Amino acid sequence: MVTKTEPESSDFDRDTALKAFDDTKAGVKGLVDAGIAKIPPIFLHSRPNAASVQSTPGHTESELPVIPTVDLQGVDGDPNLRRRVIWQVNDACRRWGFFQVINHGIPTTLLNKMMEGVKGFHELETEVKKGFYTRDYSKTLTYNCNFDFYQSPAVNWRDTVSCVMAPRPPNPKELPQVCGETMVDYSTQVMLLARRLFVLLSEALGLNPSYLNDIGCSEGLMFFGHYYPACPEPDLTMGISSHSDSSFLTVLLQDQIGGLQVQCDNHWVDVEPNTSALVINVGDLLQNLWTCVQLISNDEFKSSQHRVLTKFIGPRVSVACFLRQQLPPENSRVYGPVKELVSEENPPVFRKTAVKEFVKYYYAKGLNGISALEHFRL
Repeated sequence: MVTKTEPESSDFDRDTALKAFDDTKAGVKGLVDAGIAKIPPIFLHSRPNAASVQSTPGHTESELPVIPTVDLQGVDGDPNLRRRVIWQVNDACRRWGFFQVINHGIPTTLLNKMMEGVKGFHELETEVKKGFYTRDYSKTLTYNCNFDFYQSPAVNWRDTVSCVMAPRPPNPKELPQVCGETMVDYSTQVMLLARRLFVLLSEALGLNPSYLNDIGCSEGLMFFGHYYPACPEPDLTMGISSHSDSSFLTVLLQDQIGGLQVQCDNHWVDVEPNTSALVINVGDLLQNLWTCVQLISNDEFKSSQHRVLTKFIGPRVSVACFLRQQLPPENSRVYGPVKELVSEENPPVFRKTAVKEFVKYYYAKGLNGISALEHFRL
């Protein structure tokens, strides 16, 4: 465990330091470009007590848990294969809340182009990027350092460009030239994949195949392009602190640097990069729908805590697409446990809530390591 290091000066004013950094509009990359050797106090973290399985004595390589990989090749044509894939998805969501998917139908050329586009945006001249820097999330596109910059106990070592891509696509003229067209193309492909995944998830729950799509789980998409610069003191900060996602489902594209970890049995397990795979994880909103599935799966599907470690090397680039509604009126829709799965023996765990209410609380709370779902527990 890394102990949080307090600033040496007793007159350190955190609020002033936060504002001074934010006012530069240069993000974490601006610090790296300036050649800093020590990270500013606002970025100092305490690492969680849970150890990484990979660093735990007594584990051989063959014993290390591995995030499941699901192959979608032929899943729509072979009934026996489809049943096997549905079982794999069910098991992965129940045990991990995470899996990687291959043969997902999105061309590798588009994946690479999307990564290059996000990297290209974050490596634009600072004066160009400043035109996009904002904390006004009503804007079409936002660029900043940490959405919870002023709420979190410590700032994460990460800059992000984000945009609502569906159900109402942005005007392409409002998107950065370096990546805007690719954002539109990639988001369209992710939504097609998400619809396929929600069909498999519905079947895994014993519901009508169209159930999750019919109730709007695949209608909204929020795009996040993350950039994690190389860090001079990686043991003292985090790329993203422990959290679960505010989505129904998240589709993640990551590069080969690594750093993403999922919590399992009080250990942190690496999600190993795979050039041909996308990482899929259950979000809080979907967990709220199916917290009453014990009679089907003997356990509940879960939105797992995950985090990103910082490294000496970088930058690390990733693209996270959150399948959920962000803007009115779509975000006013109310969701709760699936009524077909509720019984006297299997009662609801969380109360019904509108996406708008959930996202508002999630943003106000920030990434403090506590699931936003706990606020809505009955």
